[in-house]
Amino acid sequence: VKELMVFLDIAVFEIILAYLEKRDWKEAFFSVLPQRKGAVPLGEANDSSTRAPTGKDDEDNDSDSN
Repeated sequence: VKELMVFLDIAVFEIILAYLEKRDWKEAFFSVLPQRKGAVPLGEANDSSTRAPTGKDDEDNDSDSN
């Protein structure tokens, strides 16, 4: 639990620093959040064209395509 709190503190700090550089909250969040987590802005969650390719097949999507 302590390791998670340290990670979250660092992530929040990095997001704030990114905001100070970019002056855009959306850009700040998505420049810090790992792309592998699949984070997308609200309203864009169903638009697969906005997601960065991970290079791996998503097992959840494989069952949907059958």
